[in-house]
Amino acid sequence: MDNATRLQYLTALGIDVWVPRVDAPVDDDWGSLNAEMLACQQCDLCQSRQQVVVGVGNQQADYLWITEAPSMEDDRQGQPFVDASAELFSEMLRAMQLSREQVFITNIVKCRLPEDRDPKQLELVACADFLQRQIALIQPKVLIAVGRIAAHKLLQSKAPLAELRGVEHQFSGIPLIAIYHPAYLLRVLTEKPKAWHDMQIALTLVNKTKNNDKTSIEPA
Repeated sequence: MDNATRLQYLTALGIDVWVPRVDAPVDDDWGSLNAEMLACQQCDLCQSRQQVVVGVGNQQADYLWITEAPSMEDDRQGQPFVDASAELFSEMLRAMQLSREQVFITNIVKCRLPEDRDPKQLELVACADFLQRQIALIQPKVLIAVGRIAAHKLLQSKAPLAELRGVEHQFSGIPLIAIYHPAYLLRVLTEKPKAWHDMQIALTLVNKTKNNDKTSIEPA
């Protein structure tokens, strides 16, 4: 039985096979992982996409930003956050004294969803291993779940994003912060201060981790 058929059967049975795991195979590398993603045909999105948006940025980044799925413009250019929300996202990074080149940005689902609908369970399952392997290769100090869908999938929660944001979560031992999507912030400008608060939490977590790492290697 091929993997796509197996996933379809499991989904039909209502079995969620998303298993938090950050240990990459010993022979895994970016070249083989990206090749697998680009050639993926595990769900029907392969028929409508222009290209697979695998993610961009620093492959050893402290900050891993994870959003839901590529937009139409992301799909056209092959990079996340290049649509109407791109400018605000870049401003958010600058406010943290970061650039796109310093962070890694990817999606829960690697292909554009028709009409920008919510992802189906089979689509989430098909991409789950790719994201896990990206996390394992990057080994980030903090995960930033951007938007409702990313937060729900990573935290295995259905709580409103308003309840998930503002506090530190854990994903397989990695601190995780949920944050409003830039596209939402463009529509609801009054929520921008809350996003800045969440960004400050992420900054604090990374600095704390770096200080702990520094202390652990200092001679007694």
